[in-house]
Amino acid sequence: MSPASPWFRTPVALLCALPALVAIPARAQEGDLAERLYQSGERAYTAKAYKEALDTWGQLLQSAPKSEFAPRALLALARHQVEVEHKPEAAMPYLDRLKADYIRRPEAAEGLLLRGTLLARQARRATELKDAMAEFNRVLDLFPESPAVPEARFRLGRAWRDQGQWGRALHQFMEALRLHPDAAVVPRAMLEAAETMDLLEDLPGCLRMLQRLRTTAPLSPEAQEAAWRMALRVKHRLQKPPLANEGAWPAGRAKWLKTPTLLATAPDGDLLIYQYDLDRAFRLRHGDLAPAGPGAVGAKAMLASPADEVWLLSKAGLIREQAAGLTPLGGLSAITGAALDRWGALWVADSKTPALTVFGQDGTSRTVASPIANALAPLPTGGVVIAADADRKLLFLDADGQPRTVVPYGKDLPAAFRYVIALASDGAGQVGALVEGGDFGEGVVILGPRGEVLRQATFKSLGISGRITSLALDRSGGLILCDRRNDLLFRLN
Repeated sequence: MSPASPWFRTPVALLCALPALVAIPARAQEGDLAERLYQSGERAYTAKAYKEALDTWGQLLQSAPKSEFAPRALLALARHQVEVEHKPEAAMPYLDRLKADYIRRPEAAEGLLLRGTLLARQARRATELKDAMAEFNRVLDLFPESPAVPEARFRLGRAWRDQGQWGRALHQFMEALRLHPDAAVVPRAMLEAAETMDLLEDLPGCLRMLQRLRTTAPLSPEAQEAAWRMALRVKHRLQKPPLANEGAWPAGRAKWLKTPTLLATAPDGDLLIYQYDLDRAFRLRHGDLAPAGPGAVGAKAMLASPADEVWLLSKAGLIREQAAGLTPLGGLSAITGAALDRWGALWVADSKTPALTVFGQDGTSRTVASPIANALAPLPTGGVVIAADADRKLLFLDADGQPRTVVPYGKDLPAAFRYVIALASDGAGQVGALVEGGDFGEGVVILGPRGEVLRQATFKSLGISGRITSLALDRSGGLILCDRRNDLLFRLN
């Protein structure tokens, strides 16, 4: 046959199509390999063979970076660093790559949500939340149908609330409830919505939302949280019964402590007691007393961290339960009080320093202009409340140290007092003050989130005689007092 024969002539269109025809099986093989590698990594991960799983997913990213399984592997690798290794910083490179190379993939929504969550955790002040909020907004804008949207709304609401934008925060929480009623985040959104309503001075709305939470998700941890927050508000703000002395507490115990001088409430509701003669703190749980945290000679302040660790401050410095050694406090040696804020920063008052010193988790410190404070306590909004005896004022400060509310000593009371010995607060925003001096004398005052007097009593009217040095608010609306003279506790209800 002649070379010119039509049997030897290949159409130009077919010649052009040959590379694509060859590429289709190659891509199919790559996709098949990627799927097998991903599933192999999943099998190993389920069996907790973490190294094998990570190596397998890493091989997938090298051999098939354009497959649909590559973004899944990146997300799995990032989650491992956060959930198992507890190294959020190690997750960021995976999340950055997922965001840069696979933004159109569905997995990017979960990646953006996780990235925003980690950025929010890194924030040490409300002004540092902008990058996290941008990621949450990207989830809402780019992936409106993603399962990640309800959580993104919730976290965006939290960020707005931390910035003091309570109306915007409430909008996000309510949108999560309205648009995603079956989402796992709903109980948390309801709890945060209730707390935000309280900040907006809508107490009836707050109570209705807490009750709705208890009704719709009765077995959730948030429902348990809602129960005591609701009980506190009803007792302190609506019923306002006169404070009554229940006597030595727990019932029947007298002279059972060794000079109690400091009290604090742990995140789980347990009472912490620092006993001066024993130089350490103890945890009271279900009537049993057990040592808690490190020892410290002459502690002037005691804190319970969000991780349920006991921190003690003395003129020597800060001693933490899970930290080795002593952390110096920059020469502060006349400590009158301390508080841990919403961001994990430690606020310290010193009687010789006309300012508050704030120590960040990263070891840095800053000063906040303030009168000399002789007591302080944290506020749920992120700031602190301080007592300034020289000015005879209570100052409710925001997270930046700016006064939101100023309450003169004795406001709305039958008589004024002169000194605040100690302050305490609870998760619903109430503040307890141990006071003395002036015509009021020794006693206690409970104030609301905006400084309004809710309940008050003098020790004389309660029949209490002793040397009361500290107080704590419990989850049922009671007040615990420590009497160092008689080595016991009192409970007011």
